[in-house]
Amino acid sequence: MSVTASQVHGAVQTLTQSSDTLFLLLGAIMVFLMHAGFAFLEVGTVRHKNQVNALVKILADFGISALAYFFIGYWVAYGANFFADAQTLSQGNGYELVKFFFLLTFAAAIPAIVSGGIAERARFYPVLIATFFTVGLVYPVFEGMIWNGNFGLQAWFESQFGYGFHDFAGSVVVHGVGGWIALVAVLFLGMRKGRIRAGKHTNFAPSNIPFLALGAWILCVGWFGFNVMSAQTLNGISGLVAMNSLMAMVGGIVAALIAGKNDPGFIHNGPLAGLVAVCAGSDLMHPIGALITGAIAGALFVYLFTYLQNRTKIDDVLGVWPLHGVCGAWGGVAAGIFGQTALGGLGGVSITVQLLGTITGIAVALIGALIVYGIIDKMSGLRLSEEDEFNGADLAIHKISSTSED
Repeated sequence: MSVTASQVHGAVQTLTQSSDTLFLLLGAIMVFLMHAGFAFLEVGTVRHKNQVNALVKILADFGISALAYFFIGYWVAYGANFFADAQTLSQGNGYELVKFFFLLTFAAAIPAIVSGGIAERARFYPVLIATFFTVGLVYPVFEGMIWNGNFGLQAWFESQFGYGFHDFAGSVVVHGVGGWIALVAVLFLGMRKGRIRAGKHTNFAPSNIPFLALGAWILCVGWFGFNVMSAQTLNGISGLVAMNSLMAMVGGIVAALIAGKNDPGFIHNGPLAGLVAVCAGSDLMHPIGALITGAIAGALFVYLFTYLQNRTKIDDVLGVWPLHGVCGAWGGVAAGIFGQTALGGLGGVSITVQLLGTITGIAVALIGALIVYGIIDKMSGLRLSEEDEFNGADLAIHKISSTSED
């Protein structure tokens, strides 16, 4: 029995499709696991009376994010919906469905980032409403601009400067947008009670360093799915992305170790700062450029978080604005610097475009967050009552403590 060329081609195509589907599914699972990292990072940082709330918020946010992105956000970003029959949806081994799952885990990172900034004093359901609109509308607007060419922004960049805005895995699209949205939410909520005593700033110590460390480790491991599998196909996978992610992580660790003077909170957030910053240019940079990018991010996080906590009224509990907002913006610009062939990169990127694209992402995040959180704050309020905040979100919202009293 002879095998025709078309049969061989069909078999190869089926194998390729199924392999790409499995590849992206594994990436989606790895990034989904990162949400456990967000949860434990927050659990280890907040005080004991708010640990249950931290866990519940992250999972509830993911559920609301899935609904918002399924029915609205994915359509806004990519012009696609899921209202066809199951047979149509499952064509190509269901690759498009798995792609949605993968991109959903990115979208759901937005409220997970915000959660760490507003911890210990935010009301539960108003925050979930904010999650629905930020994931359903605010984030997809910029996501679609950069990753789907919506509104002609990328076309304009290319016509004016010769290159589009490059953000391979979301330094700006995901982390930058999430961090700047969080800043707005933090400012609306104000400082936690007890942070100012006798006219001086008082910092609340992390409640559980092992949980904080566990969260950081989970995030670090999952991040290789976040970055490497942003290629979205086996054919596009690059060992350079993995190497650059590793080196940026190492740069963040060492910089935070030195700048943070052995503080365990800084040391475990340092690698996350490096990984945030390298997302955009991880497919372009030389590993030494990635190392420098991560080191600058690690130092930026330590110094800016210290300044915020000790000198301002911006009470960002986990430091998500410096970690994701500022380091994400730095990553967008760094891709334009260390992606240049003169610095060992692969080229094909413009510093000017990287700067303009980063500013655009910040603007979309700030304007969108001001509208969403401003309206919700006016309609229902965002903050717990003083009594509920004193008792803790665990008892006030969930009627249970993280530890049993024998």
